[in-house]
Amino acid sequence: MCQNEFEETNDENGNSVKEEIKEMKIEDMGTIAVKGRRGNLHCLTIIGQIEGHIILPTHNKTTKYEHVLPQLVAIEESPDVDGLLILLNTVGGDVEAGLAISEMIASMSKPTVSVVLGGSHSIGVPIAVSTNYSFIAPSATMTIHPLRLNGFIIGVPQTYEYFDRMQERVVSFVCRNSRISKIDFKSLMLKTGEMANDVGTVLFGEEAVKCGLINEIGGLRQAIDKLYEGIGK
Repeated sequence: MCQNEFEETNDENGNSVKEEIKEMKIEDMGTIAVKGRRGNLHCLTIIGQIEGHIILPTHNKTTKYEHVLPQLVAIEESPDVDGLLILLNTVGGDVEAGLAISEMIASMSKPTVSVVLGGSHSIGVPIAVSTNYSFIAPSATMTIHPLRLNGFIIGVPQTYEYFDRMQERVVSFVCRNSRISKIDFKSLMLKTGEMANDVGTVLFGEEAVKCGLINEIGGLRQAIDKLYEGIGK
């Protein structure tokens, strides 16, 4: 639910109930609605580890997909929201949860802009490219690597085929929503020698733009200006 849907009221001590609700939204959900003269923006943060079907330990910073999906529905349908700004600093997480968030963002009719701050690794890559336009801070990084699975694995050809099909879902989405080709993305995904305990590639800000994964180097000001530009159109 967007903050703009709450009416301005005061409690018995004269404090603004609407302001208290806004503070709760920032603290508990990492979201805030901003009214500006050029349009109303909704800010959504994707931080820590993206939590899927299994609840992570309480000491982990997480983004819960069951919280994000209803928010995206509310943003899409709310007449008080003109554009969506997504701030990312995530290590990745559950593949299906990350893809679900990415697909919903990509299908929205309202202008969307993402900013990678710090990092957007693993399944955070599809979320970063799911918006209409994407930015990355010069010092931010993105890690691209093959799918991994924890727990008991049956060592049969069918298991490999399942991994390959799951991975193809990620590759197809990223390439469909960015300027990078499948050949180049898979090459980065399977590169050896760059990470000590894994295969894959770590891209810094300019490298992510150069390979076509992210649109532009920039930060908050550039992202907000781009979002207002989309709202104006």
